[in-house]
Amino acid sequence: MTSETSTYTEPAPELRHRAIDAGEARVAVLTRTYETSVEDLWDACTDPGRLARWYTTVTGELRLGGMFEQVNMGGGVIAECEAPRFLRVVLGKGGVDEIEVRISPGPRDGTATLEVQHATTLDAHEIGGRMYDAIYCMGGGYYPRLLALDLHLRGTLPEDYDATAYHLDPATRPTIDRGSAAMQALLDADAAREG
Repeated sequence: MTSETSTYTEPAPELRHRAIDAGEARVAVLTRTYETSVEDLWDACTDPGRLARWYTTVTGELRLGGMFEQVNMGGGVIAECEAPRFLRVVLGKGGVDEIEVRISPGPRDGTATLEVQHATTLDAHEIGGRMYDAIYCMGGGYYPRLLALDLHLRGTLPEDYDATAYHLDPATRPTIDRGSAAMQALLDADAAREG
């Protein structure tokens, strides 16, 4: 999977800080505009069949207050939902992560903007037996998924694309690496400000 589409640009992430129920959190913010409507983007982000195509398989009680499971990413609860504009889910034991999805009209007719805010109180995350900064991991996780969402919305996501194993596809590695590098740059800038 490559990013060779006519209008695709990778998000310019931000790093923020705010309190969530589990405590003080670092927040990775990724914003991306898509060539679709608000309603279609909402559907792509909330319909289990569509999520399985570009994000991962999500099962459970997909309603306000419902508990759900995500393949390779654990489970959580749907804490707030204001269709088709806002969704907040709380993940992990003790609510150590919160994801907010905000969808709004894009800057041009026929576009919609997705903002994902992933807040975490975790310092590190284990991948393949190694520990990585939790924010660093978000770049490698979200960049390929946001690209896959773009391809899905355009109808060009390959039929054999496996959203639960994208990280094993060598063609996806450059997108993962760019996302991780973008997050590392944010972490370095944040450390320099605090230092």
